[in-house]
Amino acid sequence: MASRPVDPRIQRAQRGDREAAGALLEELLPKVRNLVRYLVRGDAEVDDLSQKALLAILQGLKSYRGEGELVSWANKITVRETIRSRKKDRADRAALSAIGPELELLSAATPDPDRYLARRAAVRRLETLPEDQRDVVVLHHVLGMSVPELADELGLPFDTAKSRLRLGMEKLRAEEEAP
Repeated sequence: MASRPVDPRIQRAQRGDREAAGALLEELLPKVRNLVRYLVRGDAEVDDLSQKALLAILQGLKSYRGEGELVSWANKITVRETIRSRKKDRADRAALSAIGPELELLSAATPDPDRYLARRAAVRRLETLPEDQRDVVVLHHVLGMSVPELADELGLPFDTAKSRLRLGMEKLRAEEEAP
């Protein structure tokens, strides 16, 4: 794919202009947060994972060459960072449980105004899926990735990705039909 001229705002951010970078991140934040929300269960991790994704986007901004939309590029980074963070968290929990009983951190509940109320029903349904199925369903139906693209993105064999997508969609349809 041929490169297009990169938006001047992006060029300024790539050169280290903090104001331009801040404006880009502010523009991307709702999209990043929403994508992370689709990929994880519950709201507890969304802000932390979104922040990690935004940092990864900022760190990788110099590598953006204008091939495709900035949002699509940022989506790929968000997916990679979210999945990488979840894998690391699982490994950390496994290591902790091998050492001793799992510790739970208690924190005061703080109200989190969710700006995506219209999507809550879909998000609740996605939460019922196992992570592996949820990942492929989100990449396919939210980001519009083809099965070969999402298999490549997640490092899965094509047939595995296709199977997980089918199983996830079957489960979502069954829940929709349930009373």
